[in-house]
Amino acid sequence: MTAQRAFPAQATAPDCERLWTVKEVADFLGISTATLHQWRYLGTGPEAYRVGKHLRYNPVVVRAWLDTSCRRAT
Repeated sequence: MTAQRAFPAQATAPDCERLWTVKEVADFLGISTATLHQWRYLGTGPEAYRVGKHLRYNPVVVRAWLDTSCRRAT
C-alpha cells in the first residue's frame, strides 16, 4: 500500500498573477537585466522570490514598488 499525501479539501488559487522572470521585469521597467540584478544587490529594487535557482517577481509587488519608489515624471 502506498502512502498518500494529505491535501486540503479545497485548494485556493494564488492571490497574484503568474510570477515574472527577471527578463520580464526588466522589459516591463525598460531596463537591462544587469540593472535589475544590481538593484537587487543594493537592496533598492522590487522584492524577488527565489524559486529553486530562479528569481521570480510578483507583478503586483513590482507595480507597487514602481508607484512608491520612483518619481512620477511631471
